[in-house]
Amino acid sequence: MIVTTAGRTNNEMQFLAKRIAEEFHCKFIERQKESIESLKIQYETDILIIGKNRYEFYSIDTTQPFFFHPNSAAFRIKRLIKQEHDPFIEATNLEEGKSFLDCTLGLSSDSIVASYVVGNAGYVEGLEVNNVIAYLVKIGLKEWETGHSDIDEAMRRITVKHTNALDDLIHKEDNSIDCIYFDPMFEENVLSNGIHPLKRLAHYEDLTDEIINHAKRVAKDRVVLKDHFRSTRFERFQFEQVKRKTAKFHYGIWLKKE
Repeated sequence: MIVTTAGRTNNEMQFLAKRIAEEFHCKFIERQKESIESLKIQYETDILIIGKNRYEFYSIDTTQPFFFHPNSAAFRIKRLIKQEHDPFIEATNLEEGKSFLDCTLGLSSDSIVASYVVGNAGYVEGLEVNNVIAYLVKIGLKEWETGHSDIDEAMRRITVKHTNALDDLIHKEDNSIDCIYFDPMFEENVLSNGIHPLKRLAHYEDLTDEIINHAKRVAKDRVVLKDHFRSTRFERFQFEQVKRKTAKFHYGIWLKKE
């Protein structure tokens, strides 16, 4: 990967881009009005663009960039403010003061909604194995402004960790997190332009008995799996599948017995 600046830049942006390149142990390239495609051809690698308003990651074999945005979280929270129903919140049983661990953070849309619901007294942590996704989402959660203070505050409260979920769960204490959540890439494709750039970077290792068993150990209340409605994972890992007639994905719930 190389790091460069947006087309219009200044000394501050160049300094920041150089520092980020050092963090990723990769080369900083001065933009010099070169197009993205020209840089790809010249350097034959992925490109991270540091701009004033957002950072963009261009994979060498795609034309659409990956960048952080709140995705569906903003309008979902506005619906919650109006006391409308959210299937994710129903499945996770989250409320003020509870803790939530998102083992497949991605763009963090569900974690933002979770953070809004659990509030200042709660705790939300997101795990992301891809270092580029983790970095861009962590920065985005700190800096993106939606114009809605409750949503912005929810984003700021989320703790992002660049780590493998299994490695993190192994070191967590029994019954220490209210809800553990998995939203892996579906076994069957669901078309969505919004997540297409994310799919290029996503980690496709399947869930295992080991990681699910650790999640069940760490969970205080429940483990929740979001997956395609035809997924075999619900039965395989003993989740109760909550069927939704009009939805391509369902939630699976495993409750800890007292």
